[in-house]
Amino acid sequence: MAREPVSSDEVERRKIVGVKAETVTNVTSTDFPGHYPGEDNSWSLENFKKNFRVAFHKNEPLDASFSLIGIDASLANAFRRILIAEIPTIAIEFVFVHNNTSIIQDEVLAHRLGLVPLTGDLEGLKWMKWFSKPTEESPEGDSALDNNTIVLKLEIECTRAEGVARGEQDPLKLYKNAHVYARDIKYEPVGRQANFFKEPHGQIRPVNPDILLAKLRPGQKIDMEMHCIKGIGADHAKFSPVATASYRLMPSIEITKPILGDDARKFARCFPKGVIGLEDVTEEEGERFSKAGGQRQQTTKKAVVTNPFKDTVSRECLRHDEFKDKVKLGRVRDHFIFMVESTGQFKSDFLFLESVKTLKLKCARLKRSLANVLR
Repeated sequence: MAREPVSSDEVERRKIVGVKAETVTNVTSTDFPGHYPGEDNSWSLENFKKNFRVAFHKNEPLDASFSLIGIDASLANAFRRILIAEIPTIAIEFVFVHNNTSIIQDEVLAHRLGLVPLTGDLEGLKWMKWFSKPTEESPEGDSALDNNTIVLKLEIECTRAEGVARGEQDPLKLYKNAHVYARDIKYEPVGRQANFFKEPHGQIRPVNPDILLAKLRPGQKIDMEMHCIKGIGADHAKFSPVATASYRLMPSIEITKPILGDDARKFARCFPKGVIGLEDVTEEEGERFSKAGGQRQQTTKKAVVTNPFKDTVSRECLRHDEFKDKVKLGRVRDHFIFMVESTGQFKSDFLFLESVKTLKLKCARLKRSLANVLR
């Protein structure tokens, strides 16, 4: 006897990770061959194309939020890890201190400079090659060339300002160059770099020119030369193009029994604003609720789920006895809400596209390696 096809309700039920007051249930994926007798859950490209969707919630240059619907957690986590650790950027790697009479030690200032996010023309960044530092296997390493090293300079000295009013206490008015900002870092093109990093918007520069690097007083001076190289976040966090890249599962809220009147208003207060709304009870619903409750319902409002996207799944409603048997909380297993915050080198949506390209290259490399093994 042939097995009946799985209903859409059953498919949706399998996708929900249950969230109880103190436990989480149904955490393991079951969409693989052999788990359900008589069902073919083998992976299919056609099914993936049919079920996979991308929905953008916010797309700003430095902050993007979007949903990937219909993928496995392993893929979503691969994108997250690639965003953090495998998309190449440039950062200051070597600092040559010619003079530093500020109160900040050389190594501390060098560390601060290395963490300043830098940006420039995208084609120029792609043109740059990797710089190999000396290792035990290769003690010499690479030489600094125009296609693997970018030179920046910081030369600034604090002096007393002229024409300051008597009694002035503000150091920014008393002294010239009292504060050293990222904008004081100057780019010096070398060789062919002038063709790729053109002024004004294509040249290498700090993403945020107002980053405070040091404070000086008259007679103090900083004179440094900095070399930037290409790197990835797996080498050092300063190369990571994102301030954060994370995801969460789409919340699921199912009201199994009607929540009415004052209880509905209390129920709404258990969630962030906008998650639960109040609607009027129709006459038909009022009669049905009266029969179910054994008495005439005087209320005119009921609780409804309006926007589960805003929920944080705090489980606050499960603390109240009157709601324990009336609501089911969960998360949708294959609906991932991504948040990508760029540090400024690249736009946030571009970063995700780069993570997709990186994963494709990894898959191609794996296929080639398997082909070589099977030869």
